[in-house]
Amino acid sequence: MRKILIIGAGPAGLTAGYEILKKENASVIIIEKDEQIGGISKTVSFNKKYLLDTGIHRFFSKSEQINQIWKEILPNDMLKKDRYTRIYYEKKFYKYPVELNIETIKNLGFLRICKVFFSYIKAQIFKREEKSLEDFYINKFGKVLYSIFFENYTEKVWGVHPQKIDADWGSQRVKGISLFEVIKDYCKKILKVKNNKNSQTSLIDNFLYPKLGAGQMWETMANKIKDMGGEIITSSEVEGLILKDGQIRQVEYSKNKEKHIEDVDIVISSMPIKDLVNDIKGEMPPKEIVDISTNLPYREFMSVCMVVKKINLKNNTNIKTIGDIIPDNWIYVQEPDVKMGRMQIFNNWSPYLFKDENWINDRVLISFEYFCNQDDEYWNMSDEDFIEFAKKEAIKIGIINENDYIEGKRIKIEKAYPAYFGTYKEIDKVIEYLNSIDNLYCIGRNGQHRYNNMDHSMLTGIETAKKIINNDKTKEEIWKVNTEKEYHEK
Repeated sequence: MRKILIIGAGPAGLTAGYEILKKENASVIIIEKDEQIGGISKTVSFNKKYLLDTGIHRFFSKSEQINQIWKEILPNDMLKKDRYTRIYYEKKFYKYPVELNIETIKNLGFLRICKVFFSYIKAQIFKREEKSLEDFYINKFGKVLYSIFFENYTEKVWGVHPQKIDADWGSQRVKGISLFEVIKDYCKKILKVKNNKNSQTSLIDNFLYPKLGAGQMWETMANKIKDMGGEIITSSEVEGLILKDGQIRQVEYSKNKEKHIEDVDIVISSMPIKDLVNDIKGEMPPKEIVDISTNLPYREFMSVCMVVKKINLKNNTNIKTIGDIIPDNWIYVQEPDVKMGRMQIFNNWSPYLFKDENWINDRVLISFEYFCNQDDEYWNMSDEDFIEFAKKEAIKIGIINENDYIEGKRIKIEKAYPAYFGTYKEIDKVIEYLNSIDNLYCIGRNGQHRYNNMDHSMLTGIETAKKIINNDKTKEEIWKVNTEKEYHEK
């Protein structure tokens, strides 16, 4: 019986373990650093009254394999949700992606709309060489629309100007989307042409969502893995991978300050490449590979979840909601004078996130999301101070009133976003080195340093499971996941 050790119990690692155990009588051990499984897709409890997702996790995929797994895991607990997402800019709402409709013309003004149009035409005639994310966006949307809706927001998310970010980020997250596609999609809606099967993912109209939060999927999958004989060890940190003769022979990890060593036949890693390379012992990685990996950039994520009596934003849509709150699932906050990046309104995801479902009638569960670095002042604020900071920002841009606040909770996620600048331009050297380790497979968002959506992370786990089951040691297909010319969004 082969011993397969998986590092990380997020969507990628859990899916790999699940798929292997369905087809092979293997010894599967999953090591998870956190006390709770699910990675950045977990759902946490807030004062035992509410359930909160750590970020935005909707369930939509063009992959039938992924859709089938979701049906297997939660056949009866998936809610079908209509997607409604907008941009909040200059204290006005814009549909996401931006539509050139009457509301947009009214908000931006006719003169700015004309500038947007001619700027886009110019961008199509004089295409830029895509050396940076700025080049990518201007080619897609024109310089004027880029400066309004992308430039400041992108810098808010990543902490650097789009000129310094590799164009690969755009190809991973905004595939196929352009001003032309936005206009075409709007025309389809007017003509009532269905838009899900062949549309870009930024433009889909609905999605599935577990009634008890995104984490319900991964907690249920983890239980199925255990039922099939797999082992999941939480609150444990990998500290060493012993490399000998081109293979990982042992994995060292600690739990409750006790050291453990596992002999292994295969290792599947979804841990950050930065940490993986630095944990390799025995036959040490070349210095160049260590230097590139050590300096790969990441962006941390924080959210402040608040319970408030009401929010100030009026529901001026024709969509009926409980309590007549705005219908948005989430909102991109593009106000330049606050650090806040997004809002998520949990009332519009599932009533089961409230311990008492009647609470949804007289309170709003909302999160305000932030992007930062571990060494900045915001990450290092106390929970109390940062909750107060977020509250003041929400008041400043007209979301809530001080006297409507009830309670709040901060969530912090390290290395939530692999970034596409710094030594990222040399990552192919690291990938080549990691692929040379015969029994090591890298999967998931951090395992590949690629800004995957949840389903793409799962697909890397599925492809890896296929390779292992079929004794196929080639790895190109695993790294090709999420490189097709359609999909994705920020």
